[in-house]
Amino acid sequence: QVQLVESGGGLVQAGGSLRLSCAVSGGTFSFYAMGWFRQAPGKDREFVAGISWSGGYTHYADSVKGRFTISRDNAKNTLYLQMSSLNPVATAVYYCAADYTRSSLAVILSPGEYDSWGQGTQVTVSS
Repeated sequence: QVQLVESGGGLVQAGGSLRLSCAVSGGTFSFYAMGWFRQAPGKDREFVAGISWSGGYTHYADSVKGRFTISRDNAKNTLYLQMSSLNPVATAVYYCAADYTRSSLAVILSPGEYDSWGQGTQVTVSS
């Protein structure tokens, strides 16, 4: 398993933007499909966005499509989530996750398929 550390969370006003980062260590980052999830108080963890090995394939939850962008820099072992036009419903703890996979095309949506998780970073959007 790899180690994941998220950063970039914080307090932002509605309509604002944030960029989350996830630094990965302890493995060959380019062999991992990556994802972002979030969990609001009292709710289940939900899929936000996923990306394949090379970054060539991505998938987004309908609720964030067009406003969030997932990307990765394999040279820096870092995953990103650019979030714009934020609204209060985006308030949650955001987690990055890694899944070691033989498929360079895979984008993983199910949290149960991920091998490793970060500790999470809090995002709070005020109205």
